[in-house]
Amino acid sequence: MAKENNTGPKKPKFNTWWIYGIIAVMLIGFQFFGSGNFANTKKATTSELHEFLRNGDIKRILVITNTKQAKVFLHPEALKKSVHKDVSDPAFSMSATATPQYTVNYGDQQNFENEIKAIKDENTSLDTEVVYDQESNVFGDLIFTLLPFILIIGIWIYLMRRMSGGAGGGAGGQIFNIGKSKAKLFDEKTDTRTSFKDVAGLEGAKEEVEEIVEFLKNPDKYTSLGGKIPKGALLVGPPGTGKTLLAKAVAGEAQVPFFSLSGSDFVEMFVGVGASRVRDLFKQAKDKSPSIIFIDEIDAIGRARGKNSLTGSNDERENTLNQLLTEMDGFGTNTNVIVLAATNRADVLDKALMRAGRFDRQIYVDLPDIRERKEIFEVHLRPIKTAETLDVDFLAKQTPGFSGADIANVCNEAALIAARKEKKAVNKQDFLDAVDRIVGGLEKKNKIITPREKETIAYHEAGHATVSWMLEHAAPLVKVTIVPRGQSLGAAWYLPEERLIVRPDQMKDEMCAALGGRAAEKVIFDEISTGALSDLEKITKQARAMVTVYGLNDKIGNLTYYDSSGQNEYGFTKPYSEKTAQDIDSEISKLIEEQYQRAIKLLSENKDKLKELAERLLEKEVIFKDDLEKIFGKRPFEKDQLLEAEEAADKNKKKGTAETTDTNTIKDVEGTEAEDKNKIEPQAEK
Repeated sequence: MAKENNTGPKKPKFNTWWIYGIIAVMLIGFQFFGSGNFANTKKATTSELHEFLRNGDIKRILVITNTKQAKVFLHPEALKKSVHKDVSDPAFSMSATATPQYTVNYGDQQNFENEIKAIKDENTSLDTEVVYDQESNVFGDLIFTLLPFILIIGIWIYLMRRMSGGAGGGAGGQIFNIGKSKAKLFDEKTDTRTSFKDVAGLEGAKEEVEEIVEFLKNPDKYTSLGGKIPKGALLVGPPGTGKTLLAKAVAGEAQVPFFSLSGSDFVEMFVGVGASRVRDLFKQAKDKSPSIIFIDEIDAIGRARGKNSLTGSNDERENTLNQLLTEMDGFGTNTNVIVLAATNRADVLDKALMRAGRFDRQIYVDLPDIRERKEIFEVHLRPIKTAETLDVDFLAKQTPGFSGADIANVCNEAALIAARKEKKAVNKQDFLDAVDRIVGGLEKKNKIITPREKETIAYHEAGHATVSWMLEHAAPLVKVTIVPRGQSLGAAWYLPEERLIVRPDQMKDEMCAALGGRAAEKVIFDEISTGALSDLEKITKQARAMVTVYGLNDKIGNLTYYDSSGQNEYGFTKPYSEKTAQDIDSEISKLIEEQYQRAIKLLSENKDKLKELAERLLEKEVIFKDDLEKIFGKRPFEKDQLLEAEEAADKNKKKGTAETTDTNTIKDVEGTEAEDKNKIEPQAEK
């Protein structure tokens, strides 16, 4: 027999809160209706009462002594009078004789009684009866007596239901669930799926994480030879390079449960919550093993123990870290749980977290080179309607030092600019405008600048352009503008050569080009201004790095005072003597002064061309590389970086190996390509 298909409307589920509501309504009803408040009773004044009494309409007056109120009952004959038509119908009254027609609030009881007695003495024929009584509201008194207890018991029942996992609240939202993990379990059927095809560039990093996914799909391939999969992989790199995107790709590709959460999800104001959440996270992961755990921004809980411990306020964070260390490689650890983590502060992580057996692999996700930027552009240009003539190679060349997130922002900003101009496709100029907008800020054409200031800015920018054009290792110019943009009064765009190692002559040429603006002011006006603030800041940082970090100074020698481990971050002493400190200051000043004089010499020799360039800049406000070629001729140092990068990549693939050099942080300390991007130079003191 086929089962009947019940397609009717579903009945609402019974809820115990309905009973509480019915009881409350009944109590309120007894309070109001039991006292006759629902009857057609009207309030009257004492003068109206006296008038009714003289007319012989009142049958009985019930004086309630404890409430200072008198209830007036009329004769049946009086109810037929027109003056009492409002109270003649005792609506909803269960008993007409028990319902007063009027109520009178009186003040002093003695005066009230004397006035009634005086009227009765004047009219001896009145048969009005005066009765005294006290009124008690049993239900009202009961409610006010029991209300505090009812509230306390109700709140207690509500909290107990929440604690026991009853109605309302999810994991982590209930009192006893505060120690539960907040990790999100990735569902490949409902969540947006990201694959490795969506991750452009990052070949080395993708190979590492692909191997983890492959092991989970086909473990026999590795275990048959006695190998073991790494227990953890740490993704390290600058912000926006694609660390979290790689983790999303792993979640999309892996056919195993994927738990995702942030390091800050372990942090709570209650003591012991972080460690409890770590335990619960790994318990859930082991129950669903094999599985993957991804912890984003792990430096929130993985910072080295013992630092910032002057106040002892980091005990809770250290307890969380200790529990994480135990779960990752402690006694009885389940090896079928793989932990992925991401951070851009690997230097502050605890050494115990970085050792083999916990995070076995550290995958460095660096800023993309010119070839990888081309691939990233191709990924982000898929949903954008671009012009057919758009050259992706050109876009890759124009964005040195940009991360994957920056490139995504460029593509989105270019689409917005094209839409603002009501174009049907995004073209090359829209992308150039987007780069200018992101790096330099909005144009401020309405900023008030005096002609003298505008001339100074023009010669300053022309000085940068002239010196950089004359030096081999300086970055070639792309565009110069004296239109205020962002916080700057003028700006120059350069296209720096992407280097892994930097030599002293290259750094000196860059310093000389940076000082070209101030040198031009000195050569033309024989005075200097505050417009070179950002230039001075950059070259001072660069010169100090040459002397104290990279050991490129003959007098100081092959010494470095840079600590890559960050252990001296909270030190109170300098790692060198006072005499060495004086020598360092002297060498830095000497190095900068030499390049300043060199820039002055170059500009003095090309003073006519400098003036011509500045006049053209004052006329057009924006000049490009072609304008410099007309004045100075073709620059003999041009290189095709994209072609060189592709040739180097093909060469490395054929060899099967690639040379590695210590690229530790030329960008990190000196602030060149990656940090300065297009090297826009603000011309106003910040």
